[in-house]
Amino acid sequence: MTKSDITLGLLTGNLERGAKLKLEHYDLWRFFAFGAFADDHHDRNELGAFALSRARETTGIDFAAEQVDVIGDTGHDIACGKAFGARTIAVTTGPWSREQLAKHKPDFLFDDLANVDEVKRKLGW
Repeated sequence: MTKSDITLGLLTGNLERGAKLKLEHYDLWRFFAFGAFADDHHDRNELGAFALSRARETTGIDFAAEQVDVIGDTGHDIACGKAFGARTIAVTTGPWSREQLAKHKPDFLFDDLANVDEVKRKLGW
């Protein structure tokens, strides 16, 4: 897989305006071509369909859920990815411990993503 094979979208339980404000602060908003937000549905587990639809609208590619990786630091993120069949990647950089995240059975569990080459190797990117 090459860099050009990857499309970045944002799926978050935040309202779009809040997500934009948070990510613009760190100059990250520009990396996401599309998103799915709490504005779309109050239940985060319903946002996968919005994300897949926007991915298709943005890229012209009809992504299968199995081609999607959801990365998060809470059990809510893992549940959201599993709800629409995405691969789930949990990272212990947030408020949830490794043990708490492991109980939700993510497909991958990392302490952090600092070793980019190792993460990419394990994920097959």
